[in-house]
Amino acid sequence: MSGQCLRYGSGPMLRRLVPALLSATCLVMAASAGTAGAASAATSTTPTEAANPINDQGSSYQYRSNITAITPSVPGLSIEVLEFADRLLLRNHTGKTVTIYGYEGEPYARVLANGTAEQNVRAPATYLNRNFYADVVVPPIASSSAPPKWEVVDRTGEFEWHDHRIHWMSPVPPARVKNKSERTLIFNWQVPITVASTKGAIDGQLFWTPESSKAPLAVIIVGVVIVVAGLAFVLFVRRRRARGALAVGGAGDAPVPRGSREEAW
Repeated sequence: MSGQCLRYGSGPMLRRLVPALLSATCLVMAASAGTAGAASAATSTTPTEAANPINDQGSSYQYRSNITAITPSVPGLSIEVLEFADRLLLRNHTGKTVTIYGYEGEPYARVLANGTAEQNVRAPATYLNRNFYADVVVPPIASSSAPPKWEVVDRTGEFEWHDHRIHWMSPVPPARVKNKSERTLIFNWQVPITVASTKGAIDGQLFWTPESSKAPLAVIIVGVVIVVAGLAFVLFVRRRRARGALAVGGAGDAPVPRGSREEAW
């Protein structure tokens, strides 16, 4: 069996496996380079807009929104930016009602003390937020002066929404981005809220942040090289052991009857 392993197993397998893995490494590098090139091209072309604004984050992947302050500071209230600069997620475990206001100061959404999230169907923001660039027709029912009409959208104490105040409203980069390889502050933004009857706001900043594809590519290459080296080492050791087994057995060993030979499968 050791002879069979040496003749049909490790040697030919090693000769076939290493080139195959090296070819895979080249393919990974080529695919990564192609992805980086496509990403770079996306900055100079007008993106195709999807029906869902969440899917449009690819049109502005080089922008980053950061929250700098939340007022009032209340235990149990947390807010985070999702998908770089696409939308906000508010979690309310304060035991109080938290209300979010739209672009004309109208009540847009709220999360009640019991965790019920509601959206005002008469708020213009309800419809403007459905499109990444607010390219929609606001229905007549919506008016910033109309009394709110609340509709339940969630009961987990959370409300997630796309907000135009936290992202760049054009597929064309802003004029203040002089060098696309440098991180640049685009603007400061603010989303007004109230906690119970206390007025406050979510404050943040929008940055142009160049993408760096070198680090991920290096990680991929190193990982593939480690796998190749590990497999090559294992096969080398197995081949040496097979040769050693042949040397110990030698040609002088008494032949073993076919019927009594152990199968090594």
